[in-house]
Amino acid sequence: MELLAPKPGERILDLGCGDGALTEKLVAVGCHVVGVDSSEAQVEAAQRRHLDARVMDGERLTFHHEFDAVFSNAALHWMRDPDAVIAGVWGALKPGGRFVGELGGYRCVEKIRTALVEALHRRRINGKAIAPWYFPTVRAYSARLRNGGFQLNYMALIPRPTPLPGDIAEWLETFAGSFLSRVPPEERNAYIAEVRDLLRPQLCDARGVWIADYTRLRFSATKPF
Repeated sequence: MELLAPKPGERILDLGCGDGALTEKLVAVGCHVVGVDSSEAQVEAAQRRHLDARVMDGERLTFHHEFDAVFSNAALHWMRDPDAVIAGVWGALKPGGRFVGELGGYRCVEKIRTALVEALHRRRINGKAIAPWYFPTVRAYSARLRNGGFQLNYMALIPRPTPLPGDIAEWLETFAGSFLSRVPPEERNAYIAEVRDLLRPQLCDARGVWIADYTRLRFSATKPF
């Protein structure tokens, strides 16, 4: 939010708005905000906050030169065609508009992904290509932004180990569905338990708190006049 530096009266697109928690903060500043998300359930949750939220694929944005800024938090790494996203953002922004975001960066949840893949391999399932995430390096994402016409103002890769509110099994059930879907339903509890056992020495501290091995890529770019 500080990097975005929103100003009252600005028109902002929240790309991957989720339930609208951050969208609401932008509205409180006095911005005119449109939130988009591919999840109908999340959009409905945002609409219950009385926000302008719409179901839309982030890789197929349909806006044309109407926003002062595009903002995205913890959503871009779920979009596997980053060039399509960047092109859509470019089209949505007015000249001089800002693209500010934070996504999972290189090596984000690497320990978790490795454990998920190893447990699948023991079941003779190739898990390497299953991960649904796009976690770029600074160099790779910088190049994509520049190739998309943007001027890069700031980018940093930020390690952010994050304590989880519950057990790692809950995280797996929420975010690792692409891996779980490869295991027969009757075997999924055993698969989750195996992944949990692999991760306990690495991600569970002496107090029993699970800590996800997150890395964030934070950036700010501008569409030139």
